Amino acid sequence: MAESSNYSNGKFKVLTFGAGAIGTYIGGSLALAGHQVVFLERVAKVEELRVRGLRLDLTLDERRKHALSGVEGTKEAFRVDPSSFVIVPSLEEALRYGPFDAGLFALKSFDTRAALDNVKPFADKIPPILCLSNGVSNEDTIADALGKDKVIYGTVTTAVGRRGAGDIVLEKLRGVGIAKGHILSEKLVAAFDKAYLNAKLFEDAASMKWSKMLTNLIANPTSAILDMAPAEIFANKDLYKLEIDMLKECLAVMKAQGLNVLDLPGTPVRALAFATKLPLWLSRPLLSRAAGAGRGGKMPSFHIDLHSGRGKSEVEYLHGEVVCAGEKFGVPTPVNKVLTETLLALVNKRIPLDEFARKPEKLLEKFKRAQAAA
Repeated sequence: MAESSNYSNGKFKVLTFGAGAIGTYIGGSLALAGHQVVFLERVAKVEELRVRGLRLDLTLDERRKHALSGVEGTKEAFRVDPSSFVIVPSLEEALRYGPFDAGLFALKSFDTRAALDNVKPFADKIPPILCLSNGVSNEDTIADALGKDKVIYGTVTTAVGRRGAGDIVLEKLRGVGIAKGHILSEKLVAAFDKAYLNAKLFEDAASMKWSKMLTNLIANPTSAILDMAPAEIFANKDLYKLEIDMLKECLAVMKAQGLNVLDLPGTPVRALAFATKLPLWLSRPLLSRAAGAGRGGKMPSFHIDLHSGRGKSEVEYLHGEVVCAGEKFGVPTPVNKVLTETLLALVNKRIPLDEFARKPEKLLEKFKRAQAAA
């Protein structure tokens, strides 16, 4: 790879932290568009990806059929050849390919702090980072470690499935949100658009991130706690009311902070917020469809993390952030609090995994006790 482009020819040199679903999708799409991409990944996956390359099944996007490799309509057209990107197991090795123009950060929120502990000693060599992680506190954590000038706020609403390391499938094409306020923001939007990533620039970073988080809340902890699919949760009128109360708490916290609900690329978030004001019988079929479509048919992420036995959950960085902001701004958030505490108790094995499995009435009773005690 050549020395840093500094965007002089319209091409970025990008350092991507991880080859997970989003990292592979965004980084791989940029590589297909001619940008220079270096992936930082775990040792166990590096050799495999060096040999076979990245696999991006992007056949859902009709625009790509005539744009890649000249192999129309075949999955081979969406393979990123190992010769067109670099993948390394350590940050020290990755930085040898620098200097970089931008970084991509799309790790799980519970991995953010540990990843940054490894990055901090090299802060002067780290480029500005576009943070695409879920939640609303990752950017502050990055800023604390590397400086505010190294953070660009972002969101991803496109649904991407992961088949394995460096192997993803595009399930629902929506887009990427990038906040204004950084010298690279507009250049990143232009580069992402040319890579078919459907990028949009946003004025208000905090409103953008909280609007994205609002969409992540739906049927996420309840699905994990009850071991039930979102469709089953929405079919139960009492559980559905719980979901609406949970969303209302988040909206109240956003209002207390002066934040607006924003529509994100391909995602009508304002319609979601409006639905919480409708009669339950009217809003339920609308939100049920939205919840299923939003995840591309997969189980919610909290369910996947809990039942994989990894011992971690992003609930404290999503619903837990609603609770923290509610305490700060004087907004009651009892539903989010009970959901956060219950799921964390399951994750940390303070209560058995089957404590609430397929037992919605037991979870609903817990909420009644919490309300009575308040």
